[in-house]
Parts: sequence; structure tokens; C-alpha cells
Amino acid sequence: MNPQTPLGEFEQLVLLAVMRLRGDAYAVPIRQEIEERTSRSVARGALYVTLDRLEEKGYLKSWLADATAERGGRAKRFYEVKPAGVKALEYSWTALRSMWEGLEPKRREA
Repeated sequence: MNPQTPLGEFEQLVLLAVMRLRGDAYAVPIRQEIEERTSRSVARGALYVTLDRLEEKGYLKSWLADATAERGGRAKRFYEVKPAGVKALEYSWTALRSMWEGLEPKRREA
């Protein structure tokens, strides 16, 4: 995928959450990270669809960890942002910054 293809807002949030979580990025903490930082509710289905889409675009890679008894024998799928995902985020950030130039929101004094 071309890293100059703009990312959607939620795609950006997911990639950034994965980057923040580093080696502990699987669905549950990704969802929590986004919810805590944005005060926005995240539907599990939307998260899984977006993770799959980002992996198909070549922006994420995933792998299954060993199954554990505490998860009823199910394995966790971990995620990592690939270099193409970092480039796509950088492009999106640069494009948004350019659009905001001269329109920076005024800081409100409390």
C-alpha cells in the first residue's frame, strides 16, 4: 500500500495505540489505550475489522502467542506496526499539520 494514501482517523488511533503498547499490543489493551486516551468508546468489532484492514494494507504484522489455560486454551494475537505503517502515520500527520497551519486553535484560559 502507498504510505501516501491517507489513513482514516480510527486507523491512526489503532496504529498509535499499537506503537504505544510495544510488545503488549493485542486487542484488549489496544482498545483500552484508545478509550483511555480519547474518552471514546471502541466497539470490539470495529477494532478487529480495522486491525485486519491495516494488516492487509501492510501497515501491521501479527502473530499468535502460545495458548494459555487462563484464556481457555485460546491464544492471543499480538500486533506490531511495520515500517510502512510508520510512514503512513508520518504522512497523515504531515498532511494534517499542513492543513492546520494558520488555523491553530486558540488556547482557552481557565
